[in-house]
Amino acid sequence: MTIAVDHTLDTCGLFCPEPVMMLHNKIRDIASGEVLEIIATDPATTRDIPKFCNFLGHTLLGKEESDKQYRYFVQKA
Repeated sequence: MTIAVDHTLDTCGLFCPEPVMMLHNKIRDIASGEVLEIIATDPATTRDIPKFCNFLGHTLLGKEESDKQYRYFVQKA
């Protein structure tokens, strides 16, 4: 399944809490229903990004992991 991405946020090299803080700022700037791809290298994002989505009502459409890099696809509520 391919997810259509409207925006990309690269947080590679950053560690908790920076990736989620950047996600919080970026998601404010996009329209409801748009999809944001987050690219991260911090393993803590596997816990933090799903919690962020659950808490704020955004939809985590998918996540991928390869070569110590994590990708998340979040649709804004």
